[in-house]
Amino acid sequence: MAENPFFAPSDLPYQLPPFGDVREEHYVPAFERGMAEQLAEVEAIANNPEPPTFENTIAALERSGRVLDRTATVFFSVAASHSSDGIMAIEKEVSPQLTRHSDAIRLNRALWERIKQVTTDVPEESWLLEKYRDDFIRAGADLSEPEQARLRELNEELSKLSTEFAQSLLKASTESALVVTDPKELDGFDEAKIESLRKDDGTYVLPLLNFTNQPGLAQLTDRDVRRRLYELSVGRAPGNFAIAAEMATLRAERAELLGFPNHAAYSVADQTAKTVEAVEEMLGQLVGPAVRNARKEAEELAKQAGFAIEPWDWSYYSEKVRQARYDFDGAAMRPYFELNRVYRDGVFFAATKLYGITFTERPDLGGYHPDVTVFEVFEENGDRLGLFVLDPYARDTKRGGAWMNNLVDQSFLFGLKPVVMNNLNVTKPASGPTLLTYDEVNTAFHEFGHALHGLFSQVRYPRVSGTSVPRDFVEYPSQVNEMWVTWPEVLANYAKHYETGEPMPAELVEKLKASEKFNQGFQTVEYLAATLLDWAWHKLEPGDTVDDPEAFEATALEAAQIAFPLVRPRYRTNYFAHIFSGGYSAGYYSYIWSEVLDAESVEWFKENGGLTRANGDHFRRELLSRGGSLDPLTAFRNFRGREPSIRPLLARRGLD
Repeated sequence: MAENPFFAPSDLPYQLPPFGDVREEHYVPAFERGMAEQLAEVEAIANNPEPPTFENTIAALERSGRVLDRTATVFFSVAASHSSDGIMAIEKEVSPQLTRHSDAIRLNRALWERIKQVTTDVPEESWLLEKYRDDFIRAGADLSEPEQARLRELNEELSKLSTEFAQSLLKASTESALVVTDPKELDGFDEAKIESLRKDDGTYVLPLLNFTNQPGLAQLTDRDVRRRLYELSVGRAPGNFAIAAEMATLRAERAELLGFPNHAAYSVADQTAKTVEAVEEMLGQLVGPAVRNARKEAEELAKQAGFAIEPWDWSYYSEKVRQARYDFDGAAMRPYFELNRVYRDGVFFAATKLYGITFTERPDLGGYHPDVTVFEVFEENGDRLGLFVLDPYARDTKRGGAWMNNLVDQSFLFGLKPVVMNNLNVTKPASGPTLLTYDEVNTAFHEFGHALHGLFSQVRYPRVSGTSVPRDFVEYPSQVNEMWVTWPEVLANYAKHYETGEPMPAELVEKLKASEKFNQGFQTVEYLAATLLDWAWHKLEPGDTVDDPEAFEATALEAAQIAFPLVRPRYRTNYFAHIFSGGYSAGYYSYIWSEVLDAESVEWFKENGGLTRANGDHFRRELLSRGGSLDPLTAFRNFRGREPSIRPLLARRGLD
């Protein structure tokens, strides 16, 4: 297939993938060729008769697998954002092949012997060398042949199960959607929202988003409709319970093979947390105060409702309490949050003020779907920095949630500038402007924080480019970027009424800020319950099996003292994609771990004048530009000037 677009680098600006030329039949041949080429390259490195050096071993590995990298980057981006039956079939076919391919490299004994002999005095090379050594050890390079054979079996089975879990969940977002025939049942939604849900057969379909607490629960006035929506949410993809239990058992066995008591210990060993004890100590400081706060909130909600509330009532009556106590109605903010203005006059404006960068839309460059928009990013002096790609809308072919990924990694080794992408899941209106909720605006700023981490990368090697940092550090820069959502200068620039252009009333902003600490108990318990559920699954001992996953879930929450009937985990086992089909197994704690650093950093910005170029340049130089090329906590200390403390986080969440 000489015309296969993956066989040569893209000739588009910044090597943006040529999505318009890619067809489904290109993927499998490109994967096959890419894997074959990289295995040949690896064999040449492993059998090189020259003494092992950084250049002929580690740098050579960094140069290997370019066809495979291009293919996998595009394929998995499309599989997440615009899937199809054909894409899902290919994913089932290639995922175990890719796992076998990775094992073939990291369990190559001759290659491992070379890596162990490499030395270097160059700091970035030394750090990368240690990352490679750690990768190979954690992949089982030192195991015996029989142990490696079993490890390969485990990895392949886990790969298959992970794909099955993800595809089941994608189907469930529509198969378990709330369907109504009478639009009166959707009372509480505005007309534009209701119209966007109408299907050709006259029904109205509200698909499920990734998490337990669906946004519609805050607005729908019909209590029975809220109940149905909630029960659909927590009960979706029931077959995933068994998949999750099997994955947890297999992960425990794999951890034992690799010398760890459980998967949690294996998972955190190469993170900034390092140990199970460090994670549990931090979580232990939060559980008690969070549950106490949530119970107080529940009492206030019941008083507002006039009856004992159920889980599907919480969001609805939280809004009622906000309105009563703070005279604040979250829905009143939506007319001021128009999607394009939020990005161009908010997200981009803050980045320009902090870092001097500017954005120009490139309508000549496209993506895999008409909703995708491409922007070229420039330095203050006019130098080209990279591309930012935005895909904001939800659709049946897109997985839930919001995320950032690289389409091209920045790398001096290849002379490549970054191409980074943000995906959101905003409901697209049938007509007219796209108005966002406050939470969706916050998500836009959050994901763009990840994008900045990728855009500002200044490293030589792809392995440590951009967001290639420990999982419990990667959320930190994105959480810091959320601080600009309500920063007065930024908010005044973008929060304008979509019809009149009038700025958001100052009193509405003040009411928002006053109300933000309300419901922190709920939000913290919801998050911690998911975190501790993740932890329970991945502290299974080798040989343990779980016959009743739902009972296991309930027992785990009770044991962690986080069980609270009115607040279910943000993700239950059956739709916990982060840990069963993403890269966050025994790692969902990362968000709160990163928030410790985030809260410290927000304090630093406020102490030093806030939205200034000097502050942005310091954050960019010491942290965002370094990628994974040095110890992340060293980068934090270089930025903050001290070790992190949990106190700012406790104060932020009202837990002090």
